[in-house]
Order: sequence, then structure tokens, then C-alpha cells
Amino acid sequence: MRNPRDKIFITCAVTGNLTTPEQTPHLPITPEEIADACLGAAEAGAAIVHIHVRDPATGKPSMELGYYRDVVERIRAKNTQLILNITTGPGGRFVPSPDEPRVAAPGTTLMVPEKRVEHIAVLKPEICTIDLNTMNSGKEVVINTPTNVRRMAKVMREAGVKPEVELFDSGDIALMNDMLADGSLTGPILCSFVMGVRYGFQPSPETVIYARNMLPADAEFTAIGIGKSSFTGVAQSYLAGGHVRVGLEDAVYLSRGTLAPSNAAMVEKARRIVEDLGAQIMTPREARELLGLPTRLSDSRVA
Repeated sequence: MRNPRDKIFITCAVTGNLTTPEQTPHLPITPEEIADACLGAAEAGAAIVHIHVRDPATGKPSMELGYYRDVVERIRAKNTQLILNITTGPGGRFVPSPDEPRVAAPGTTLMVPEKRVEHIAVLKPEICTIDLNTMNSGKEVVINTPTNVRRMAKVMREAGVKPEVELFDSGDIALMNDMLADGSLTGPILCSFVMGVRYGFQPSPETVIYARNMLPADAEFTAIGIGKSSFTGVAQSYLAGGHVRVGLEDAVYLSRGTLAPSNAAMVEKARRIVEDLGAQIMTPREARELLGLPTRLSDSRVA
């Protein structure tokens, strides 16, 4: 049994990998727009920002180190305490050819695990995500084998970066617990349940409680609602003893039929929900203390 916390942190996922400019004109695309969205989310109350980057010319997802570096430097020039959580999700998608499924078709991004975390080794953010899901994703598949995620975790560990383990179904939690047992991951673990992706965890209070009860007792978790479950997910996560996440990666509407004008507006709504339920919002410094992160950044952490 976990009771709601007196204080929680908000994470804002500002652009993501799958949201498209066609879905919302407010999606940040360029490094400057992504950095500004992160800074705006921080002003609204986010202690952590989750960062993907995109090709400024096309708006499509990118893994270009230069874009990541640009975003990080822009944020750090104005805010040294905001906690940066950078993705390692891209690079695991496989699209089988229709006539020869062993052969990759266009859209496949599958690559060597170390390449997926190359930017983490260079930039050394406070946190980076690690996805443990091997699952159907739309008409394609995402592949994160136990061997490959252990190789990625090794790079994170050597870089001194704390993983946030993204969990899309209960089998992912079993893999996480095995990785904790063999030392591939070390506790206290930071993790999130991603609810609302087709063929993964479906959003409900029962899902949150079920997943939470599979975690180690000292785990810090966030239940993330995707799409229309974004803000109900905020309440469900808080009430189950977790933290919260919102942002244009996860949803594009602020309320039914109303597009969110910014990531900051989504953070403001999440903050109102949590405060109305009786909690307070952690500052970045308080979240750093909770998660065992440095309270101040040295120049080497921005290189």
C-alpha cells in the first residue's frame, strides 16, 4: 500500500517521437523551439523535461547529436537546475518486408544498442530513458531484447546517467526486476508505466495498482496516460503514490476539442489537478535530492 505523496515532481515530455505537426501546430520542432518549450514547462512547474529532437527541415524524429547538444546548451544557458531526461527510444523499430519478413522494409530504425545511447555518453544528462518493451507498435514492431537493453544500460552506468525505465506491459517489469537482480540496473529504480499505447498497458486505476505492486518497495514511479487518458493518468498516478507526466509527446489536447497551446499549459493543468488533490509540486532541487542527482551542475555536465 502506498499513500499519495505530500510532494511530487512533474515531468514534461515536450515533443516526442510520434506526435506530428499535422496533429498540432504547437509542436516544437527546432532545437530553439524544443529548448524554449522545456524552459516554459519549467516555469509552469515541471522539475524534469523529457527530450527528443527532430530534423528542423522535415519535422521528423532525429537522433542527430548536434541537435541534442544544441537543445541542452540552450536550456543550460538559462536554467542550470532543471533536470534533463533524454530519450534513447529511437533505434528499436523493425518493419518487415511484406514478401520477405526477415528483410527490413523502409521505416526500420533498428541499430546497434551502443549507437542508440551514443548521445548519452557524450552529453551526460542527469537522466535518460531506457525502454524494455518488445511489442507490436501500430503495424510494426519495437524490439528491445534483454541482451541489447543490458548493453545500453552499461553505457548509461559508465556515463553516470540515471536510467528512467519505461514499462509498456507487465513483462517489462519482470525484465526490469531481473536486471536489478543481476546488477544491470541499480536501485532505487526510477520508472514509468506507459498506458494507452495500443497493444500495451491499457489506462485504468486497476492497471496502475497492478503495475505498482510489481515494483520494488523503494521504486519511484510515474503512470503516464497517452492521448485522451493523459490528465486522468495524472490523477491516477498521484493517487497511487506516484509522480506525474504530461506534454505534447503524450497528448495534444488540453480538454475535449481544445488543442493545448503549449507544453507549459499542460503542466499548469497537471499542477492544478495535483494541488487540488492536496499535494505540492517539487522544485528541481527537491526532485534532485529525492532521486540522488547532483544539486548543481559542473561545466563538464554541459559539454
